[in-house]
Amino acid sequence: MGWRKELRETIQYRNAYFLSFSATAGYVCFGWDIGLIGGVLALPSFKEYFGLDKESAAAFASLSGAIVSVLQAGGFFGAIISSWLASRFGRKPSLLASAVIFLIGSAIQSIVGLGSSPAVGLKVLYFSRFLGGVGVGLMSALVPTYVSECAPRTIRGRCTGGIEVAVGLGNMLSFWVNYGVALHIAPGQMQWRTPIIVQVLPGLLFFTFMLFQPESPRWLVEHGRIQEAANALAYIVRKDPDDAGVQSTLSEIREEFAGKRDVSLLAQFRKMGESRIIALRCLIPSIATFFQQWSGTNAVNYYSPVIFANLGISSTTASLFATGIYGVVKFVVTCVVLAFIIENWGRKRTLIYGGLAQAVTMLWIGGYSAVHPEPTVVPATYVSIVAVYLYGIAFGLGWGFTPLILGSEVAPGHLRSAVMSVAVGVTWLFTYVIAQITPIMLERITYGTYLVFGVASVIMAAWVYVCVPETTGYPLEDIRFLFEKDIIVRSLQDAPGGRVFLGKRRAASLEELKRSAVSGPNAAGYDVASDDPDEELAKETTEKER
Repeated sequence: MGWRKELRETIQYRNAYFLSFSATAGYVCFGWDIGLIGGVLALPSFKEYFGLDKESAAAFASLSGAIVSVLQAGGFFGAIISSWLASRFGRKPSLLASAVIFLIGSAIQSIVGLGSSPAVGLKVLYFSRFLGGVGVGLMSALVPTYVSECAPRTIRGRCTGGIEVAVGLGNMLSFWVNYGVALHIAPGQMQWRTPIIVQVLPGLLFFTFMLFQPESPRWLVEHGRIQEAANALAYIVRKDPDDAGVQSTLSEIREEFAGKRDVSLLAQFRKMGESRIIALRCLIPSIATFFQQWSGTNAVNYYSPVIFANLGISSTTASLFATGIYGVVKFVVTCVVLAFIIENWGRKRTLIYGGLAQAVTMLWIGGYSAVHPEPTVVPATYVSIVAVYLYGIAFGLGWGFTPLILGSEVAPGHLRSAVMSVAVGVTWLFTYVIAQITPIMLERITYGTYLVFGVASVIMAAWVYVCVPETTGYPLEDIRFLFEKDIIVRSLQDAPGGRVFLGKRRAASLEELKRSAVSGPNAAGYDVASDDPDEELAKETTEKER
């Protein structure tokens, strides 16, 4: 019966799934861009064209960091301006604009150096990667907000989680295109230009698909366009605008935005600190994306050919092949997690288990590199190569896409675009930092690079365990109640084994918090210490099922 129910749900929500697919196609561009450049930098033809083969190892590491990280600089700028664009013009027009900017940047990248000296071509490459980064930064900030605001709550995690599937797909395709050109195209300009030219395709698909999607119903409500919002909600769930479920959802959205319509960008940022609860909900998305970058994922994405070379896979073709396998592993695991795990395990378990597994693999690679610093193959080398792939599995399990799902759910509705723009801005800022420092770290502290990421993974798992409540299964409009009182108690209560630390103490159930919010403004701030923990658990389970 389970698969039949899933099939019926998929058919019922096919418009929502296609909307998610269309929007997350933008993240294919993101994944392609971050996976592309590491392989291109590893091609001798690219180094020779720009004269980088004559540089010392330290100078090449610095130049590599600059070429990689200029995209992140553009991404940071795009993420920061996304809030203003999305609030002023809407989610859909801003997403279409991001596609156009990405396509222009990609087109310029594909012709750098033509009709000019390599030195001038390198400067144009910096500019075009910055411009493409602005487009990708806009996409990366807007897509999670757009999808979370449109998707029905029963499949919201799956729809938003499609973001990381798209990133994984873009990564995987770019890795294999890099391997293909190294294997089948003779050294020369077209060998390194081809992967850059091909990245235009996902940008075109993203632009085309988004033309046929509706505007976010929550943005429409915020701007007083109620009937259009009802039509958008009806289209997404394939029901009539007058359907009771559609009208109920519309009423909840209108209630959330009551008195908060057309909030200016400056006012949104100012309102992030209007109360302790609001401030916490606004901080969690940025903290989660900050930790995501210190997991080491982009170090592996950008510099995996160098990492595999340090582990003994010396030839360019072989290291690109190993990188391609890494991309396949990440993509397959992400699809499996999205289909079978994210809605069953919830946000907390995937982040905790994924973070701990990341830590084990990174600490192993660091320990191996410390004991065996020479890039020669010994039996333990194969274990370390497998550990890189296991890291990809662990990252796909939790920290790959769950931070974006969690962030878009936790952020207050009337501030969501601003909160997510800051969170994605943090992503780009620290992606830039990681891209800059990783080649230098690999050059100077070698094995210490992996130890840093391993320790960071332990810290991020502990933070989720203690400080983040479970949000799976709750309507977006109800998540605010989870932060009303005793957040640490609720977080431990939701964590695997966390009740051991609480004894009989329990946080108030969602039903009680909603009831007390109706009965009085100060009534929601109490704690319920039940003598029967199973009774409290049953109450919360009933609420989630509803």
